[in-house]
Amino acid sequence: MAAVPAHPVPIELGDLVLRAPLEADAPAVAAAFADPPLQQWSPPPAGTDVYAWIRDRADWSSGARVGWVVAAADGGPVLGSVSVRVDATLDHGMIGYWTVPDARGRGIATRSVRAAARFAFDVVGLHRIELCHAVDNPGSCRVAEGAGFPLEGILRESYPYGDGQRHDEHLHAKLRTDPD
Repeated sequence: MAAVPAHPVPIELGDLVLRAPLEADAPAVAAAFADPPLQQWSPPPAGTDVYAWIRDRADWSSGARVGWVVAAADGGPVLGSVSVRVDATLDHGMIGYWTVPDARGRGIATRSVRAAARFAFDVVGLHRIELCHAVDNPGSCRVAEGAGFPLEGILRESYPYGDGQRHDEHLHAKLRTDPD
């Protein structure tokens, strides 16, 4: 049975750290939320208050999610975010992520997704984690495959993205028993 820790647990990746978001991150998170590609492919819920988003991501007490901001280990700015929604009854999760424009194409999302998935398998106890992205977002496909999430299929018109249109999605998934 899956069990989420009561408090955020940081994950160190050498030059990067996955850590709890802080109120001091609000300007960087607000700037990320204003980025047009993020608004299209990973939009925050309408009317999202940045401080509420930070508090929500930093609160693991519900057992429904583990989540982090991604930052440079030397205390640099927020580079992205990664989280895993947890269905403890099925030992199942759904991973999501975003990166700021300056972090794209540098392997940061791939490394963060890989680390968050390993945490969800080893610490939370999940058996399967799914990753969905719009077929029209090839960068997310590269992240999924690079993080060890093989493509399983296409979900037709499955999710309304930032443009309000339902897009076909690629379904990728990783099992605890899959190699890293």
